[in-house]
Amino acid sequence: MALSPVVIGVNRSRDGSIALARGPGSVHCLQKERITRRRHHRGRLGDLPDHYLPRLPPLAGPVDLVVESYSSGAEIDDLAAYRAELRETLGLGQDTPVVLLSHHLSHLYSAFPPSPFEEAAGLVVNAQGSRARDLTEPVEAPGDLLEVSSFYRCARGRGGYRAECLAKQLWNGDWTRPAGLGCFSALLTRMLWPSGEGDAGQVTDLAPFGDPDALGLPGLDVRGHEVFIPRPWLDAFAQGAAFRYVVNGGSTFKRSANLAAAGQRVFERALDELVAWLHRRTGLANLVFAGVTALNRPAVGRLVRASPFREVFVPPSPHDGGTAIGCALYGMIECLGAGSAFRWTDDFLGPDPDPAEVEAAVRALPEDLAAERPSDLAGAIAGLLADGRTVGLHQGRSESGPRALGNRSVLADPRVPQMRDYVNAEVGGREWFRPLAALVAAEHAERIFELDRPAPFAQYTAGVRPEHRDALPGVTHVDGSARPQTVRPDTAPFLHGLLTRWHALTGCPVLACASLSGPGEPLAETPEHAIGTLRGTGLHALALPPYLIRKRAEPPVPGEDWQPEALPL
Repeated sequence: MALSPVVIGVNRSRDGSIALARGPGSVHCLQKERITRRRHHRGRLGDLPDHYLPRLPPLAGPVDLVVESYSSGAEIDDLAAYRAELRETLGLGQDTPVVLLSHHLSHLYSAFPPSPFEEAAGLVVNAQGSRARDLTEPVEAPGDLLEVSSFYRCARGRGGYRAECLAKQLWNGDWTRPAGLGCFSALLTRMLWPSGEGDAGQVTDLAPFGDPDALGLPGLDVRGHEVFIPRPWLDAFAQGAAFRYVVNGGSTFKRSANLAAAGQRVFERALDELVAWLHRRTGLANLVFAGVTALNRPAVGRLVRASPFREVFVPPSPHDGGTAIGCALYGMIECLGAGSAFRWTDDFLGPDPDPAEVEAAVRALPEDLAAERPSDLAGAIAGLLADGRTVGLHQGRSESGPRALGNRSVLADPRVPQMRDYVNAEVGGREWFRPLAALVAAEHAERIFELDRPAPFAQYTAGVRPEHRDALPGVTHVDGSARPQTVRPDTAPFLHGLLTRWHALTGCPVLACASLSGPGEPLAETPEHAIGTLRGTGLHALALPPYLIRKRAEPPVPGEDWQPEALPL
């Protein structure tokens, strides 16, 4: 083994991904969807040679260990073929070990070792993880049962790491009798967006428009560390298209919103009970929380503000895409005994940027776009934003998680009342009710938002202080909340500098933020993807440092030439 060992982690489930951990603190991560442009693209044979290796060339270097994670899908049945592809594509030696890690444990290792805590309780909740027969932890249960939630006690010290599994909820996989908080969340989302294109963020954004009591649905049945779904909810889920969200649905909108509101309320209350059980069981002060349900920002905000744990940490990639990172760290720590100094200080873990790639993309610009190289790029962006334009920002390494945090973002003026509707309709192709996130320089965050701690990953909601709500319609949701991201100069220097220039120009320390992506697409990964988003949407300009690219025929400007259609309320 080299002095700086190299470990590759591979997630073969939903949100297929790969991670490369090298030495004590270097981590890269790439999600398959960023290359194929298909959201939530699952891991498959062919991913390594066709998608990962061309985009992340260091994978071809010497490797000390590979750690794979599968969920409960059919991929694990092709284990031998995956192993053969690994060895052939990466040129692994015959003695290079390939280790299998179960799903929830890969989530845990993406959360606790890179957290700021020396010890913490660990919670993983999703719809379904590994089967009992494939669990890394010793669990006595029939082999076909699926893990749906897992509870841990975690610690680090001179002797290494310790992750003790305290309990699991297991389920038989029968969707006519679903169990677990993750299954409930998945069913709620599928009820509202049966095409499969919905996610928890859409549900949480819709919920404030509804009445949680209107449908008379009960709370979930929580028994210690287990969650069960009462019959009235199953009956509601069986009603087919009755609650489906329909674009411009008119009178059906309220019914959809009422279901979302009821579901969000019972989800939050059940999560509160699970967390309280775990706190009683461990007596610890800190909690790490992972799994796709940790993307539920209002629920995470509730935990941060009111759970019995003093501190709560959620990794910026709590979904399945982050499990590749957990695999790589598990291999480094547990298999090689090398430890890891990697901590979640930012989420910019994508491939290293290639200046030649930017230059080539600019040279190949089509005739409808024009590039300039401003001497003051931040000042030029701030000026466009102040004039009501929307600007894409593509810089540095991409975010590993699903949220744009400043390297693959669309920026806009949050003071313009029509801006949220413009970005949703003309850029992202999202539902009209979805709020934009709020970028704020860290030194101004507590003055504008009801925050008492940093929020560098935009993981939870917080109230906009009442005196600022009218001034920030672009980021203030109907319930007075926002999705803030606090920005510091040491972790995001260009973005913090831009916010400083924006504040000096306008007196406002906040910018609205959305994902740099077209309708139905994942985050832009390459300069070509970003330029395609500029051309294919109502985005006005794209900052591709050191260049600023603009359309020769500019789209309408919100508030001047463009007004939203009547809202379907």
